[in-house]
Amino acid sequence: MNPHAFRRSFLIAAAAFVAAVSLISIGCDTHPPAAASSPAPAPPASAAAASQPQPQAAQDAKAFATTGPLVADQQADIAAERTGRVVEIAVQIGDHVKPGQTLALLDDRLLRSAAAAQKAHIASAQASVREWEAEEVSAKASLRRADVLHASNIISDEEWELAKSRVEQTTAAVARYHSEEAAAEADSNVAELQLEQSRVVAPFGGVVGRCSVRPAQEVKTGDVLFWITAEAPLRVLFTVPESAMAAFTVGAALDLTTADYPDLHQQARILRVSPVVDPASGSVQVVGAVVNPSRSLKPGMQMQVRLAP
Repeated sequence: MNPHAFRRSFLIAAAAFVAAVSLISIGCDTHPPAAASSPAPAPPASAAAASQPQPQAAQDAKAFATTGPLVADQQADIAAERTGRVVEIAVQIGDHVKPGQTLALLDDRLLRSAAAAQKAHIASAQASVREWEAEEVSAKASLRRADVLHASNIISDEEWELAKSRVEQTTAAVARYHSEEAAAEADSNVAELQLEQSRVVAPFGGVVGRCSVRPAQEVKTGDVLFWITAEAPLRVLFTVPESAMAAFTVGAALDLTTADYPDLHQQARILRVSPVVDPASGSVQVVGAVVNPSRSLKPGMQMQVRLAP
């Protein structure tokens, strides 16, 4: 082969090889980055939250259990309002009572006599008032005539002064007997009040939970004789520590149980939560309203309280 032709053929082949290598290089650069270098997609927020465990404080609050008594909205100690001797006990423990029903009676014989005497005194004072009012009317009429006669010099000054004095006397007597009537009415009101206090009555409807008196017992003002409690609505009172109070909010459902009835699970809802923490115990007071209470439940029972699942 001609040396010049061979050299030309070699140069052409070399140029073709360089061009092919360039095309391959350019083609490789246009491809996107490898998939392995892309970040992994984030899991859905709900799945991430579900995979995270609840805070320990929330778990502790759910597991927290305490005890508290059942109470009724209305319950009260019924005390004697005056000193006296018990002559009758009209109810016993467990009896249902209505508002105003008599629970016991104190001896009121002397008070009845005093009340009758005050009524008689009132009647007497009223009669005296009427009598002296009539005298006052007559005296004032006589004074008017005396004024005319005195102006005409028919009667003396002494007779005119006597007519004036009679009016003043009758007017004073009327005022005195009016005052006596008012005093007698006040004394009568006191006697009637003491008579009312001789009847120990129920202030509201409920059941007699305790009777602390016996017949013929001498009682003093303020001595507790009965304890009355309403049967509904029922409330449960309990405390929770500061660490768990965030879960015990108004409206939260409660589950009440008692060892007396192991199969009973009574529903309740938080009605009120104290706005302050007791610094002595580090706890808050909570009031729960019992929902459709079981007939087995009674005021005073101790209940175990926990948040409903």
